[in-house]
Amino acid sequence: MRHTERHRTERIGWLRAAVLGANDGIVSTASLVVGIAAASATHATVLMTGVAGLVAGAMSMAAGEYVSVHSQADAEKADLARERAELKADPAAEHRELAAIYVARGLTPELAQQVAVQLAGHDALGAHARDELGISETMAARPVQAALASAASFAVGAALPLAVAAFAPGRGLIYWVSGMSLFFLALLGGVAARAGGAGVAAGAWRVTFWGALAMGITAGVGALFGAAP
Repeated sequence: MRHTERHRTERIGWLRAAVLGANDGIVSTASLVVGIAAASATHATVLMTGVAGLVAGAMSMAAGEYVSVHSQADAEKADLARERAELKADPAAEHRELAAIYVARGLTPELAQQVAVQLAGHDALGAHARDELGISETMAARPVQAALASAASFAVGAALPLAVAAFAPGRGLIYWVSGMSLFFLALLGGVAARAGGAGVAAGAWRVTFWGALAMGITAGVGALFGAAP
C-alpha cells in the first residue's frame, strides 16, 4: 500500500519562499510608498515608485533565492558524489558507518547491522544520503521552484499596498497604506503560522511588528528629506 500521509515538512521549501516573498513585497513596497508620500511627492510619483519597487523587488528576490538555493543544491550534489565514491572504494567501511549511525539512534548493534544490510541492499546511496548527510527528496533544494515562488509571491504581496495607494485619497494615503499593509501582514503571518503548525497570534504579531517598524522608519526618513531645502 502506498504511503499517503502528508506532513508539513513536505511543503516547507515552497512555503518558506512564498511567505518570505509576500512578506517582503508588502513591507518593502508599503515602506517605499509611505516614505515617498511622506516626502510630499505627487500621487503619480508615489505610484510610479511603487511599480518600480515591485518589478525590481520581484527580480531581486528571484535572483537571490535562485543563487542561494542553487548553492545549497551544489553542496548536496558534491556530498552525494563523494559518498558515491566512498561506497565504491570501501563499501565495508561505509556499511560500518551506517550501522554505527543506527546504534547511535538507539538500535542494538545486531539490529543496526540488519537494518544497514537491508537498506544498503535496497539503495545504499539513498540510505547514506538520508541518514548520514540529512538529504531527502522532501528537503532537497529546488532552485527554480524557489526562485519562481519568491518572485511571484513578492509581486502579489507588493501589489496589495500598491493597489491601496492607487485608490486611496491623496491626503490620507499614508494612513491608508500603512493601516491596510499592517492588516495584510497580520493576515499573512497568521495564515503562514497555521500552515506551518505554529501559533497564529504569534505569527501575526511578528510580521506586523517588523512591518510597522520598517514603515515608521521609512516615513521618518522621507519626511526628513522632504522637508530639506
